[in-house]
Amino acid sequence: MECIFCKIANGEIPTEKVYEDDRIIAFKDVNPGAPVHILIIPKKHIPGLSALTEDDTALMGKIILIAAQLAKEMSVSESGFRIVANNGPDAGQSVGHIHFHLLGGRKLGWPPG
Repeated sequence: MECIFCKIANGEIPTEKVYEDDRIIAFKDVNPGAPVHILIIPKKHIPGLSALTEDDTALMGKIILIAAQLAKEMSVSESGFRIVANNGPDAGQSVGHIHFHLLGGRKLGWPPG
């Protein structure tokens, strides 16, 4: 499998990590859309939100907790931040590995997209 996020999770591609444990890795986006733009991914390959199962419930909850923790560490928790997960090409998912964008550090427009 030629998944770039799997390669990052396996340490085959270097990245600027901001968090890592045995199931999750978070790193700075190489093409940031905001002053704070972190990608949070499970190390387990899951193609997207539509591929989640009940077995992934705890993992997804942990990802949300890590996002909130990172928002505090990046000093955007009080001013506001957004967590985005795109699913499928029409939503803008460009990598077929579930991932969450943590965005903050500027006023984010609404509606998105």
